[in-house]
Amino acid sequence: MADYSRGLDRPQHQQQQHQQQHRSTAHQLVKAATAFTTGGSMLALSGLTMAGTVIALTIATPLLLIFSPVLVPAAIAVSLIGSGFVASGGFGLAALSVLAWMYKYMTGKHPVGADQIDHARARIASKARDIKDSAQQKADHAGS
Repeated sequence: MADYSRGLDRPQHQQQQHQQQHRSTAHQLVKAATAFTTGGSMLALSGLTMAGTVIALTIATPLLLIFSPVLVPAAIAVSLIGSGFVASGGFGLAALSVLAWMYKYMTGKHPVGADQIDHARARIASKARDIKDSAQQKADHAGS
């Protein structure tokens, strides 16, 4: 009886495999058609963009040549002014960051790098005491 039921399942199984292969082929064809359509439309749009750019340059070139004695210095001035504003903003932001760090340090909130500052301060104070002691010894020695 098991052999009889297997015999019925085999044609159904083969039919399902054939349908899956057919669906897979159809799916690949749809993917290919979509890719071809999308690629073709993108290629057409890039061609139109290039043609528009060439036409715009053809029209704008004489105007740029006529107005270049005014446009070049104006472009330089605008770029200098813009870079000045950007630099000013950067320096202002840096100053605010330093002021915020100093405020946190002075109020005892222990900001990043406070340990290094404390260590450097201790080393400078130690070196200053050493120099003071050395100068005191030399003064005492010279006075005797």
